Amino acid sequence: MADAAHRIVELADHALSSPFPLRVRAWDGSEAGPPGAPVLVVRRRRALRRMLWKPGELGLARGWVAGDLDVDGDLYEALDLLSGLFWEREEPDGPRPGPAAALRRTAGALRDPQTYRLARAALALAGPGLPPAPPPEEVRRRTGIAHTRPRDKAAIAHHYDVGNDFYALILGSSMVYSCAVWEDERTTLEEAQRAKLDLVCRKLGLRPGQRLLDVGCGWGSMVLHAAEHYGVHATGVTLSTEQAAYARKRIAEAGLTDRIEIRVQDYRDVKDGPYDAISSIGMAEHVGSDRYREYAQTLFSLLRPGGRLLNHQIARRPMRDEQAYRIDEFIDRYVFPDGELSPVGSTVSRLEEAGFEVRDVEALREHYGRTLRAWVRNLEGAWGAAAKATSAGRARVWRLYMAASAVAFERNRIGVNQVLAVRTAADGAAGLPATRTAWLSGGTTP
Repeated sequence: MADAAHRIVELADHALSSPFPLRVRAWDGSEAGPPGAPVLVVRRRRALRRMLWKPGELGLARGWVAGDLDVDGDLYEALDLLSGLFWEREEPDGPRPGPAAALRRTAGALRDPQTYRLARAALALAGPGLPPAPPPEEVRRRTGIAHTRPRDKAAIAHHYDVGNDFYALILGSSMVYSCAVWEDERTTLEEAQRAKLDLVCRKLGLRPGQRLLDVGCGWGSMVLHAAEHYGVHATGVTLSTEQAAYARKRIAEAGLTDRIEIRVQDYRDVKDGPYDAISSIGMAEHVGSDRYREYAQTLFSLLRPGGRLLNHQIARRPMRDEQAYRIDEFIDRYVFPDGELSPVGSTVSRLEEAGFEVRDVEALREHYGRTLRAWVRNLEGAWGAAAKATSAGRARVWRLYMAASAVAFERNRIGVNQVLAVRTAADGAAGLPATRTAWLSGGTTP
């Protein structure tokens, strides 16, 4: 009798001390779990070995990337239900771990008879043998100090040098890999990304002839928009050789090589300031908390007095004990190696400590959920081409991380903020108009 799904659900309910929220379909065709819920498809029993040897998000992620696990039904609903197992909620007396986090902490307590019986039943269901090796898309364990120049370059290469054709399928013609700004539900992705780039330019008060530095320039969309529509001379820096090649091709095709330069360069090695304005859009997440003060000081030193910085950055919720923060294992191993998120308050403090005056903070959290859903639709609509452009495993990584991130933004577990900061002149002058409405229109002086 086929009953693997019933046994999986029974074991999961018992292990988590709460009902498993998804329906389960196992490799033997059996199904169990709440009717009407999204279905977790366990295609191969080796997926259980992965999860037994690495309980929690990483074990599930390895099964997903390898194609051992899938979801039949609404992926966003499934991830939302599963997130309750992993998300650590803040309570008045401190953080309260989700059931899966508690399971990870107690998985070794086999002296307890009930836990021992559970482990034996799970091992019998998973089958003999060690778990298979992690999928090739996983970053192997790194050594040395994080956020050195060589290690940062390797981390950026892992994420961005996976094929420009792959990213073009996901991002669309805008080739912008950060949160868009949506006017309403009729706005297209391309329109929303143009609106975001224009918002950045207006906040920076760009004018013809100014020098703009775009830190982490990606495929060149920001410098192209600023040069074409605001008449600036722009420099973009990236650690990705593939991004740089693509950006240079776009710039040549636009006839803007006399006004835009793209460098494969670490921002810490930029020495040709001062610039009139600096944009940093979706780059600071790679800096790391230990290096953030250096990041802020470097950008401050590259700006002229009166120059503006627009820092566009994902933020996490603050913790009572910030020392307890840990980088998400799935994100670290498969998506952004060494990436770190900080609360927006910490970002503002580091910028001010470097000498900046922070003039404006705008939250765009809901906009990112919408952006990510648009990217997922693009990926799903071009699935065969996307898998061919990189690998089926890599395509599964991106689908999982983008869909899960959309849910996290929508549930206010993470956010994204644009912080406008100014390097004021010696007499304290900031060079901004008196009202936010005025400087959003592109004004520069009171």
